[in-house]
Amino acid sequence: MDFHIKTDTRTGKPYMATARRGADLLLNSYTNKASAFTAEERRELCLEGLLPPATGTLEQQLVRAYENFQANPTSLGKFIYLASLHDRSETLFFRLVHEHIEEMMPIVYTPTVGEACQRFSHIYRRARGLFISYEQRDRIPQILANYHATEPSVIVVTDGERILGLGDQGLGGIGICIGKLALYTLCAGISPYTTLPIVLDVGTDNEERLADPLYLGLRHKRVRGAEYQDFVDRFVAAVCEVYPNVLLQWEDFLKGNALTQLARFRDRLCTFNDDIQGTAAVTVAGVYSSLRVTGLGLRDQRLVIAGAGASAQGIADLLVTALRETGLTLAEARARIWTVDSRGLVTSDRAGLEEFKAHYARDPQEIASWRAADRARVSLAETVANARPTILIGTSATPGLFDEKVVRLMAECNDRPVVFALSNPTSKCECTPADALAWSDGRALVATGSPFAPVNHAGVRLRIGQCNNSFIFPGVGLGVWVGRIRRVTDEMFLDAAKALAEQMSERDIKEGSLYPELGRIRDVSHGVATAVIRRAVAQGHADATVLDDLEGRVRKAMWFPDYLPVRYEAEP
Repeated sequence: MDFHIKTDTRTGKPYMATARRGADLLLNSYTNKASAFTAEERRELCLEGLLPPATGTLEQQLVRAYENFQANPTSLGKFIYLASLHDRSETLFFRLVHEHIEEMMPIVYTPTVGEACQRFSHIYRRARGLFISYEQRDRIPQILANYHATEPSVIVVTDGERILGLGDQGLGGIGICIGKLALYTLCAGISPYTTLPIVLDVGTDNEERLADPLYLGLRHKRVRGAEYQDFVDRFVAAVCEVYPNVLLQWEDFLKGNALTQLARFRDRLCTFNDDIQGTAAVTVAGVYSSLRVTGLGLRDQRLVIAGAGASAQGIADLLVTALRETGLTLAEARARIWTVDSRGLVTSDRAGLEEFKAHYARDPQEIASWRAADRARVSLAETVANARPTILIGTSATPGLFDEKVVRLMAECNDRPVVFALSNPTSKCECTPADALAWSDGRALVATGSPFAPVNHAGVRLRIGQCNNSFIFPGVGLGVWVGRIRRVTDEMFLDAAKALAEQMSERDIKEGSLYPELGRIRDVSHGVATAVIRRAVAQGHADATVLDDLEGRVRKAMWFPDYLPVRYEAEP
């Protein structure tokens, strides 16, 4: 690290100490203040003549940056501009997005980040994070040690095989890790100086990438089987060796690999999978919020989940945990959930059932009396008609799956049907909020995985809550970092879901939303972090001393994007 944050012993205020001078400070995104370097700093740091003479302020820079952002006519153009700004100045980038969070989060993350991953090799400007290829499997500890942060707080790692709903993007998948870590900083105040995005490049099966002369990744089919797992094992061993206190988040792995890695390593280091556990927590939070509108109890809910990937498994399992807290047995809780995949309702007589599907598979005797054209392939609409669920959740990445028939069936058996179309990016959404509201005569409680504009229905403006993992994972990461939590458990995610639901105001409910506004996301993350820490202490995964002034301790740890005075201090 080329700098250190210190406290002035006379004033008690923080400043940035660096042993570098001159152009090096302008080329480093962590130390660069550009025109905001004061006249005194310019003299002391040998910057005179390297900058225009006018001394500016962060506020002036924000006006200029926003003007340039708006000048880009496309979402991808806006993404490229923000990425370039990120490369030039961490503080200015995060402050700009903080000031315009609702407008810019869809650019920094989903849905635009998906297109950026697809176009990664064509819009590449500057390296960020670490690229670890299969050919480098014998040198992973040395590669990790090359990174500037000696004690990173969070690593987000992907192998690029299942980016959002867009499939295999190979090396370009690192874009999702960069975007995710930007949200850790933006939403929870985890210092950007300590975050580390990593892509594990084992090749790609995407023929378009392999045929692209500009593709920056390995040009061969994906390494699979024992060789793949050995590579991942070596990576995790290197992380434990070089960064023993880091939080490792798995991101956008193919379903089988995502489940395997989580199960394989969750008891060996501090780790979680946001696609499984984060998605589950934010979804369950939305379910809790919906109960405030419907007036029903959690144990009264019946759920159909369309899609049977890793996120569906996480949602189903956490819902079962929540239902069991109401006094239901494991079997009773699972009986409240029906799963539908591309082959229809999952039943126990289907050959080759995966473990997750087997847990929620329905007995063929149960559906013997159902009205269905083919009981060996019961459709989503037929499942809704017969199971009469109160909640419909989509993780299928199948646009239009929640068609008019399905939504109207939900509305027939519920005064306030709950419809969560969670697949992203937007092009993969099961239905639009406008359609869900129109087909339910405005009665549906709608949430989506991607951002949607408010919907005007029958003269009423309804804000569409985004079931956005950023309400959960940044706060979990903050809690792990502040609490020095040693392991991450499912119960921590259930408490995170409850903490998010508790952040819902009466205004949110009146606006028709099941999630808070993004402008309050730092308060949400604070609440999630404290809940996670309390659970960690109760489970013995963190020391009880962290509970002393916990609220203040967490708030104080949250980094805010503002320029600090910069001073030259020679290295001892």
